Amino acid sequence: MALQDQHQAINQTAEALSSCERRRIFYLCEILDTDTSVACMKDMLKSKVTCHERGHLFLTELMLQLRRFDILRKVYNTSRDEVEQALIHRKVLPRFRVLMANLNEDMANEDLNSVKFLLSSTLPREKMEKVQSFLDVIIELEKLDIVSPERVDFVEQCFRNIGRVDLAKKVTAYKMSVTSEGHSSLQQRHRYPFPNPNGSHSLQQTSQACPFHNGKTATHDSNFRRYSQLDWYKLNSNPRGVCVIIDCVGNDGDMLEQTFKALHFNVFLYKWLCVDEIISVLKELFRKRENHEGDGFVCCIISRGMANHLLGTDSYGAGLYLDNVRRLFTADACPMLAGKPKLFFIQRYSVPKFPPRARMEHRDEDLETDGGFGLSRCDFIPTDADVFWSHCWTDERQLEQGHHRSTYLKALTDALHKGQRRKTHLVDVHTEVNGAIFEHNERNPGAQYNIDLKHTLRKDLYL
Repeated sequence: MALQDQHQAINQTAEALSSCERRRIFYLCEILDTDTSVACMKDMLKSKVTCHERGHLFLTELMLQLRRFDILRKVYNTSRDEVEQALIHRKVLPRFRVLMANLNEDMANEDLNSVKFLLSSTLPREKMEKVQSFLDVIIELEKLDIVSPERVDFVEQCFRNIGRVDLAKKVTAYKMSVTSEGHSSLQQRHRYPFPNPNGSHSLQQTSQACPFHNGKTATHDSNFRRYSQLDWYKLNSNPRGVCVIIDCVGNDGDMLEQTFKALHFNVFLYKWLCVDEIISVLKELFRKRENHEGDGFVCCIISRGMANHLLGTDSYGAGLYLDNVRRLFTADACPMLAGKPKLFFIQRYSVPKFPPRARMEHRDEDLETDGGFGLSRCDFIPTDADVFWSHCWTDERQLEQGHHRSTYLKALTDALHKGQRRKTHLVDVHTEVNGAIFEHNERNPGAQYNIDLKHTLRKDLYL
């Protein structure tokens, strides 16, 4: 295709693309943080093809990546099969950027929200507020030199932590292909500050270490051990730490109390609390020095609620934002918990949205705490590291059944008891919970439970 014809094709292409598609093309072309207008795209592509020896293939591969087969046919007079055949022996676009762009397309909004939660202490808040896609996240991580074509362990581990093992495997395949081509730089082992899940972030594990396999089945387990002072969290104080249980429904708090007492936690059970009382309990919990001295912390909440808000026993209002509960126990807010595992188990019974009449959503400053005693380890422990967040929700109508018990909480307590006997680490324990929920949903399509697990544990955790 002559240069003049290419320029005409570029004009037609740019005018046919959406803003999201143009954004993706700029990323594939390694142009970051720029005006993504139609005019800017025309200029950029014309500049690229002018100095590109295979300009036509470059343009058609871009359309192939966008899956704009209509533009391939109408503008470039070719087909998907013809372009794929031409690319068998030589691809033009950088494989790293193609991979990231494809991962972006495979992610749902909830996956992006999970990643943003994980990165909440890795990327500045003003950057996170502007993030609209996974590509925006990758761009910011590239700027911090955490991610690059030769360094993708961080991305792989991030996907594992949000439960998208399918995407993590795609990153693993990319790494293996690059390594097989002799890119020795990927054979180096790096440590990065890793984001923590629903969830900030912990020190990244090496590429071979998978937290879902206890760090014991990986063939390069010795490499992982070199980058972790310990393979598991210290959890042998007596008591192990504080476990606070807030039961605003009245059904399963006692069962949780028995379970965590058996796991050697100092348990505080509160029932039938309104939102203000929940806030008061959480604020007062760590004002006593002795509550800081254990090796871990557990918070269980059972409540009606809406999306990410809990209502307690209140019948109206915006409720308590769940993320504010987590923030109360970060390393910044409670320094004596820095470096210690912080576990949250939430059972929410979903209710229709109420008009906010008597109260507005509680602000961050409503949940301030005095922090801890002595020297803080916040300087070298990521603020939201060491968090395990398990959130389950189902319809409130299930509470109308006599003697209702939460399938999630029953499965959780059973798995925790079994995990203690078998010395199973917490992530594998929760896998059993996932299985129980799945089986329940198959048997009861009208009374399903939804479960969301995010964690930023840096080591294995045995309760």
